[in-house]
Amino acid sequence: MARRRKRKSRRRQEGRRILEHVPQFSIESGEDKPVTAARKFIQAEGILPPALLLVKRNEHTTDRYFWAEKGLFGAQYVEENHFLFPSLRVLETSPAQEQLAVASH
Repeated sequence: MARRRKRKSRRRQEGRRILEHVPQFSIESGEDKPVTAARKFIQAEGILPPALLLVKRNEHTTDRYFWAEKGLFGAQYVEENHFLFPSLRVLETSPAQEQLAVASH
């Protein structure tokens, strides 16, 4: 029996493309829960939003969080709703403006 491909959301793909331009930090959760480890790391390093944190829970699982002005969010939520975050709107418009500049020359 043929397997059906999972439909990829255009909105989520666009959000993922935008998040690629955000600084990323990889950490390990250690004894803390992943979200607690992320919050402690942000506090200790003084990281300014926007930032993407990859928190390794164990050898198989990595949790992704987005640090925004409004707080800490799951990266999947941000991918799907990137238009709600003002700091990502700046990143969203810059690649389009670059394409217009190249097209006009």
